[in-house]
Amino acid sequence: MSTAKVLPLIESGGQGVAPCCPPLTERTLTAEEAMTASRMFRALGDPVRLRLFSAVASHEGGEACVCDISDVGVSQPTVSHHLKKLKEAGLLTSERRGTWVYYRVEPSVLTAMGQLLTLPAAA
Repeated sequence: MSTAKVLPLIESGGQGVAPCCPPLTERTLTAEEAMTASRMFRALGDPVRLRLFSAVASHEGGEACVCDISDVGVSQPTVSHHLKKLKEAGLLTSERRGTWVYYRVEPSVLTAMGQLLTLPAAA
């Protein structure tokens, strides 16, 4: 059972993944699009959060137990705080299994992040 609260970083359009926002080079973002993107960047702006996000994203099987990723140089309560912030930004989802919590980066989140920072195709 997942207890994750995912913000609308992406919207499913039936054909693959559509990012919440157009590429930054396409047009000026609306206020709502900028707010959505800024939550993501703000969450990743902390070095510990970025390390945790990377640890989850690169972990074998696409998910990581909190017990496997907590060695980032801060206390366990601080790790939990940072993981909570990543979840609130819509970057991670989680599932409790017994006494452990497993975290996942949805592939669509990585796709949306990549598309947001994509340069226009050469004509």
